[in-house]
Amino acid sequence: MKPTVLYRIASVLLIFLAAGHTIAILKPPSPESETVWNTMNSVHFQVGRGEYSYGGFYRGLGLFVTIYLLFAAFLAWYLGGMARQNPQAIGSLGWAFFALQFASIALSAIYFFLPPIVLSTLVALCVGLAAWGI
Repeated sequence: MKPTVLYRIASVLLIFLAAGHTIAILKPPSPESETVWNTMNSVHFQVGRGEYSYGGFYRGLGLFVTIYLLFAAFLAWYLGGMARQNPQAIGSLGWAFFALQFASIALSAIYFFLPPIVLSTLVALCVGLAAWGI
């Protein structure tokens, strides 16, 4: 399979990861997790002149990750175009992107469940093969 197609597949998979991640942080999946969610939103603390909650931090960091996943999807799509027009210009960026995706497999395996592990593995496989030039 050509690197352009592999990067484009990785891009679509990253969009699925971003969507799943966003749904997971915004909608508690069980009554027990909803209790934790409500508690996190009710615990407030002061930093400087602002008042914050752990729920707000959780939501904010989760959405921050979503934005980065969407940027990674854009980058994969962009690299797909570069792979077609000027593959030499990608250079070590393709391998750095692969290293990032490989690290996401490890973090997914430690902290998450099967769907993000599978999607992260597929993204890393596509990006690694594309960087290799297969």
